[in-house]
Amino acid sequence: MADEPVIDVRTLPKSERHPLVIRAYEDLDVGSSLILINDHSPEGLRVEMDREFAEAVGWEPLESTQDGVRVRIIRRAATPVPRVVLDVAELTATVEDSGSVWQLPTHHRDLDANVIALAPGGEIREHTGPSLDVLIHVLAGAGTLETATGTIELSPGQIVWLPRRSRRRFLADAEAGLQYFSVHQRKSGLSITARR
Repeated sequence: MADEPVIDVRTLPKSERHPLVIRAYEDLDVGSSLILINDHSPEGLRVEMDREFAEAVGWEPLESTQDGVRVRIIRRAATPVPRVVLDVAELTATVEDSGSVWQLPTHHRDLDANVIALAPGGEIREHTGPSLDVLIHVLAGAGTLETATGTIELSPGQIVWLPRRSRRRFLADAEAGLQYFSVHQRKSGLSITARR
């Protein structure tokens, strides 16, 4: 391809390589490409770019030499493309520890999304939620959501709205535990502990 920029990262510190290549990729017009020259096969970069951009990024190995590995990176779409990121049927039904068992894998995003699993009898202690709304979808198990005024029984299939700054406490069923999908604007994570 004519007038492809060439990015040679062989002399750069490793911590600077991926960010430089990703910025250069994002500056490309759709349908254009760049040539990357590296001192090793850039498999880690490929995995990161596939995670962030999916099929919007093309990856074409070129003839390499003893002193450099060459790859053409092609911008195939203006934005990352829609894709399936999780099939909940693949989640393990049995949970021994409480915590996040899946997170939205891309770093460049406006949303946080994760699957929270509470072991049987586990809890998320009472707290005031963040200054943003959260939706949860109960996937498996059972439990209760304690609010400022009462208790909501949780069961699979329910979608629950947690208004910004509302008081909440999650308690998982003593036998079945609880799994739910949570989605909201980006924020720092919650502290999840097993109930003793």
